[in-house]
Amino acid sequence: MDQAKRLKLGAIFFSIFWIAGMLWWSGELHPANIVILTICGSVGGYLWYLAMTWMFQAMRLHPTNGDRGEAP
Repeated sequence: MDQAKRLKLGAIFFSIFWIAGMLWWSGELHPANIVILTICGSVGGYLWYLAMTWMFQAMRLHPTNGDRGEAP
């Protein structure tokens, strides 16, 4: 599995656990609350993905522009 897939799966897991945690913490399962937390969790997961991609590129651990670092 390449690093891009790992980052995407990590963002998905982050979103799911954040949404579940916020629903559990708030204790209210009203439809509006679920929709708002789902939207916020999705945005948070996307921002987490962007932050981790930027951090790994800055540390030179993640290839840029689709270059996988394979030998020619």
